[in-house]
Amino acid sequence: MGKLIITAAITGGLHGKSVAPGLPEQPEEQIEQTIAAWKAGASIVHIHARDKDGVSTQSKDVYRKVKEGVRDRGCDIIIQFTTGGGMGMTLEERLECIEAGPEMASLNMGSVNYPLADGKYYLMQNTPSDLMWYAEEMKKRNVKPEMEVYAPSMMKEVYMLIDKGLLEKPYYVNFVLGMPAQGTVDATRENLFFLMDLLPPDSIFNVCAIGRHQLPITTYSILSGGMARVGMEDNVYYARGELVKNNAQLVERTARIAKELQREIATPDEAREILGIKK
Repeated sequence: MGKLIITAAITGGLHGKSVAPGLPEQPEEQIEQTIAAWKAGASIVHIHARDKDGVSTQSKDVYRKVKEGVRDRGCDIIIQFTTGGGMGMTLEERLECIEAGPEMASLNMGSVNYPLADGKYYLMQNTPSDLMWYAEEMKKRNVKPEMEVYAPSMMKEVYMLIDKGLLEKPYYVNFVLGMPAQGTVDATRENLFFLMDLLPPDSIFNVCAIGRHQLPITTYSILSGGMARVGMEDNVYYARGELVKNNAQLVERTARIAKELQREIATPDEAREILGIKK
C-alpha cells in the first residue's frame, strides 16, 4: 500500500465551543491548530471558517487570513476549504471561499436533509447542475475537488463529472459515513467496502466517520489502502466521556495506528504528488 494521507478537519460548520471548548473558531485558533495537526502528521487541513460570533461564514477575507497565517508560520500543509457553507447560503456564497486560493475544496456530491429542532428538515441542496457548476469553477482556478460521497447513489454524480471532463486524474473521493441526516448511510464496514467497490479507475479514496465511528472506520480505511480524515468537525470525543483537547490529539493517534500497521505517513509534498496537485 502507498503512503497514508491524513486530513485534519479542524472545525466544521455545526457545533461550537459549547459542545467542545477546544474547537478552533477564530482565525488565530485555526492557524495554531492547523500547525499543530501538521506537526502531528496531517498532510491536509479541511477548514470551515467562522465569523466573530462563531457562526459559519464563507467570506474569502476570513479564509485568506487563515491561509496566510498558516503560510507565514512556515507550514506547507495542503489547505482545503469547504464549499458546504451554512444554512440558507446561495451557491455563489458557498463558493466565495475559493477566491482565497486554496489548493483543494470539498464538493458535496448530492442533496441531504438535516433534522432541525422543531422536527422539520433543512435541505442541503446539491443538484447535478449545481455540481457541474462547482466543478467548472474549481477547474478554472486549479482547485482540486475532494468529492464528498454520503451514500452509494452519489457515486453516479462522480461518474457524471468524469464523463463531462470536469475532473482531473486522480479523482479524490471522500466517503462520509454516519452523518445524522437523511440521504446518508451508516458508518459500517459493510457500507465502506460496498462504496469502495463503486470507485472508478484512477481514483483515490478517503474516509471520515462521525462520532464514535471515527476511530474504527478510519482504521478500516488505513488497512484497505485508503486515506483517513479525523478531527473535531467529525468527532469531539477522544474516548467515551473524554472530550478531545485539540485536533492534533486525533491526528497523533491516527499516525500512531498507521505506524503500527506499517503504513508510512505522506508529507504534504508527497500528498501533492499522490493527488496530482502542483505546488
